[in-house]
Amino acid sequence: QDAEVVRTRDPQRLAQCDVVVDVGGEYDPDRHRYDHHQRSFAQSMRSLRPDKPWTTKLSSAGLVYCHFGSQILAGLLGQPEDGPVVTALYDKLYENFVEEIDAIDNGIAQAEGEPRYALTTTLSARVGHLNPRWNDPDQDTEVG
Repeated sequence: QDAEVVRTRDPQRLAQCDVVVDVGGEYDPDRHRYDHHQRSFAQSMRSLRPDKPWTTKLSSAGLVYCHFGSQILAGLLGQPEDGPVVTALYDKLYENFVEEIDAIDNGIAQAEGEPRYALTTTLSARVGHLNPRWNDPDQDTEVG
């Protein structure tokens, strides 16, 4: 709730952070480091949670969801973390939302061969629309 969000790739600043996501080149949940950009990284939901069927390589978003999704859902719903409601919602959210983020971030194609249609309203496309246009004189992405 009172966390300060810092956007940096500076290793000295990252070393001072309690949680680091998507930068730093390290996956170490004991130290709250959730990056997937190492050559050796090949974790999936199934490899970290063998009770889950998904084998898509996780992005940093998927790592955070894997480690904290059930806890967050339980808190929001006022339900036990290991209860059927949280378990069902956790699975549905991963399958129908987070797995897409994991796949797109890791360059995994949705289909083999030529796509039959264009997907223009994916989460990635919607976030992309928030970025300044290439010829916009103000390229500051931090301006609200």
